[in-house]
Amino acid sequence: MHLSNGGPPLDDDDTHTPPWGKNGIGTYFLWAAAKKRAFDAPFDIARRRAQRAAMIGLTYEEYTLEILERGRYLNAADTTRIAEIISKRPVRY
Repeated sequence: MHLSNGGPPLDDDDTHTPPWGKNGIGTYFLWAAAKKRAFDAPFDIARRRAQRAAMIGLTYEEYTLEILERGRYLNAADTTRIAEIISKRPVRY
């Protein structure tokens, strides 16, 4: 007799990949917390970054990541770097 309470299977399911990947949790939660701290900015700063990002055709995350990684505040004159960032976006259907 097989009973099920509708919960997840107890055996590993090869089709399901958790957010931290198949190799164990490792430092997933540490990295998630660090990313949240990096992208959480005071409201005025976040709003200014979002406005500047929109003016040059980037997302808030792309613009903020450029500041955090390279220390550069992009503007409309940085067309080459903006084009590089946009070309690395994943294809959306």
